[in-house]
Amino acid sequence: MAKAKKLFTVGYEQTPAKAVLDELQHAGVKLLVDVRAVAASRRPGFSKTQLAAGLDERGIGYLHLRGLGTPKDGRDAARGGKFDQLHRIYAAHLKTPQAKEQLDELSALVRKAGPICILCYERDHRQCHRQWIAEIIAERDGVKVDNLLPSQD
Repeated sequence: MAKAKKLFTVGYEQTPAKAVLDELQHAGVKLLVDVRAVAASRRPGFSKTQLAAGLDERGIGYLHLRGLGTPKDGRDAARGGKFDQLHRIYAAHLKTPQAKEQLDELSALVRKAGPICILCYERDHRQCHRQWIAEIIAERDGVKVDNLLPSQD
């Protein structure tokens, strides 16, 4: 019997880059899928180029699926703690052609690739759009979702 596929999620809020990379490596992640609309960060190690380089050093691939990122009004709602509003905005966004296409791409990767992790900023997946992406993929592809919590040290 084939082993069930697993999808991880991780947020890097209040977490050093090394701790996130260590956690990904420990979990056996082979591909990190960045689902931020803007793959830039003021946090060292989390802008697209730095992050991809750090992952590459550990044998982990990097893919940015910008179309799965939260639109600006959704990010503003999240920053304001308006999670119901964020959910409504993001649910509408998932109906756009680009988001549908990239969700299909992620789904195909999860089915055929090694362990994958989706990354966004918020530490708590319940306050982030990545939880809805993970739920869709879990339902669609029958995968188990594990939300990683790297050490904040």
